Formats: sequence, C-alpha cells, structure tokens
Amino acid sequence: MTERLSPLDLMTKLISFPTVSRDTNIPLIDWVEEYLGGHGITAHRYVDPDQPKHALFAHVGPEIEGAIVLSGHTDVVPVDGQPWDTDPFTVVEKDGKYYGRGTCDMKGFDALAIWALVQAHYTGVKRPLQIALSFDEEIGCTGAPPMIAAMQGIVPKGSAVIVGEPSTMQAVTGHKGGTGFNTHVVGFEVHSSLLHTGVNAIMAGAKLIEWANEMNTENMEAKPSELAAMFDPPFTTVHVGMISGGTAHNITAKDCHFAMDFRVVPGEDKEQWKIAYLEKVREVEEAMQSVVADTRIEITPRFDVPALQPEEDGEAETLVRQITGDNASHKVSYGTEAGQFQDAGYSAVICGPGDIAQAHQPNEFIEVAQFNAGHDFMRKLIARLCL
Repeated sequence: MTERLSPLDLMTKLISFPTVSRDTNIPLIDWVEEYLGGHGITAHRYVDPDQPKHALFAHVGPEIEGAIVLSGHTDVVPVDGQPWDTDPFTVVEKDGKYYGRGTCDMKGFDALAIWALVQAHYTGVKRPLQIALSFDEEIGCTGAPPMIAAMQGIVPKGSAVIVGEPSTMQAVTGHKGGTGFNTHVVGFEVHSSLLHTGVNAIMAGAKLIEWANEMNTENMEAKPSELAAMFDPPFTTVHVGMISGGTAHNITAKDCHFAMDFRVVPGEDKEQWKIAYLEKVREVEEAMQSVVADTRIEITPRFDVPALQPEEDGEAETLVRQITGDNASHKVSYGTEAGQFQDAGYSAVICGPGDIAQAHQPNEFIEVAQFNAGHDFMRKLIARLCL
C-alpha cells in the first residue's frame, strides 16, 4: 500500500511539477493517478486530442449519484520575469506562509482534495465524494467543459460542486462571466511618409481599443442593476492586456494582434457584447478597406466562461455554509469553472483557502493558517458524508 501523505506533502509534490499552462500537465496527472491507485482508488482521464494535457477525475464511496465534487485545476500561470526570492516550484515555509507557484491558485486546494478523497475512501463514507482536476483554467477555463462531459456515465453524477479557488474559505455564490476574442488587424505597408496611401494595422486596432475605453466609461457611469451592484466593480469591463505588431517605426504596420476580453456581470448577455464588438470591428474594417481593399480584421473566439449565478437554496452553498458558519453574501469578479459545472446541471459554490490577491503574483503564498483551515474544512466535510 502506498504511504498516505499529508496535505502539505501533497502540495509540495504537486508544486514540484511546473505545470504552466503553455506546457504539459501529464507528469502531474500520472503521479496523482499512481498515488490514488496505490490506495485502491480508480482514477479516470480525459485526454485532450489536440495537445499533451489530461484531466483526471475519481469517485469514492457508494456507487450512487449525489456525490460532492471537489473541483480544482492543475495549471498555473508563468513565473517569467517575476522577481521571486525562492524557487517558485519548491514549497518554502517562512513567516507563517507557504511560498510557491500555485500554493494559493490552486494546488493548495488540489492537495487538500486529494487528501480528502483518500481519507474518505478509508473512512467508508455513506455519501460519495469525487475529485475533478482540470487543465487550461488559466487561459480561459477551456479544459473543464470536456472533462465534465467525460465524467458523465463514467462516474455517477454528482450533485454539488465545491470549486476551491482562493476565497479565504468563504462561500462565494456568484461571479462574472467572461468571453474573449483574438483580434488580428491586417493592414497595408507603405513608407510612413505616405501613410495616407497605406493602412496602419496598429492605428486601426487602436480605434477598437479606444472603443473599449469608451465602453468602460459608459458602464462605470451607468446605474448598476441590483444583481450587478453585488460585484466589484459593479459593471461589465472590457480589457486589452497585450498587443503586438509592426516591423519598423517608418513603416505603416501590416499586422496588429491583441485580445479583446469582457468580464460580464450576471444579468447581461455575453452574446450582446460580442455583437457590439463585431459591429465596431466592421465599422473600422470598412474604413480600412476604403483606403486599401485588401485589408481586413480577423476575429476568432478565445474563451467563453459562463457566470456563476446565485442559486435559490443551492445545495452546494448550503453545505459550505453549514461547515464554515459563513452566512454573508460574497461575489467575485474573476471567473472560475463553477459556472461551467452549474451549466452542466450541478449546484456549485466557490470555497477554497488563500486570498485571490496573492494569485499570479511573484512570491505567491498561502498563509499556513488558511491551509490549515482548508484541512479542517475537509475533515468536517468527510464527517458529514459519513452521516
């Protein structure tokens, strides 16, 4: 029988795998499957057909529907260019904190979920417990939907999902939806002294980015709906975080690439924001083509994440509140896989150790007290599953 590892041992092992989203996560999944198998737990995989990445899910307890699902992702954001004081992929304990890439977001929770699954298996729970570990959450939550689909018919359908994104162990019952579009502006190169005869892709793209600024100003000045008012900020935001293009300062840029992303408050339709953006794209494109016909703007979907809608007497929320004693209302503006589980027919809530303010930062950490609180939560959850 495989040695039973503590939550800290498990987190240390998981973080030792540098599963940055641009790279494979298969070695981590291999290790988790082997570890669970060593304790008599059968794990299942979803294998991405287009890239070397796998998701993993497993079920313990009675082979019946109604499991509690512990949901986490295995990918982390890059550390490139960040001034770390320690090795990002080695857990270091210092000043009441565990440092390492993913300690907070979200291998700390993954470790606790793996520990809980093994503990539940040996305890002999009366209600089943499941784990679901996805990939590519950090680049638009693209790995969860096929994993959720793969779970159906392989393991009994769960009923309540706890997504362990860092929430300082509070019950988060709503988050914004998100959608994004890769934008490629194709211009026409001429010498910059004759710019009126060419089409500068960067300057054309700037018109779309300025549209984003205008939308943010309008949204900020409008009175929020009752539901939107629960969020910070209480409006839909439009954002461009990276841009590239051009070949020289004295040539009108032939190409410009950027992503236009929307974080949409519940109650608003992501599709309407897509339509609005495409209308602006067509307007800018027509102006480009009036100068040079062979220019264009190419739009491709980048991600589409549904909002987590607050549930009326939601099972997942009720369970987490009973365990934590947290009865306050919490909403967040970042997106998670909770809305995707909700769309698939599960009750969903966000509850995990750590503070989202530490996610993606250099010297990312989770407080030891928060990690221990997560461990205590799992003990209480297992006790409830034994009733």
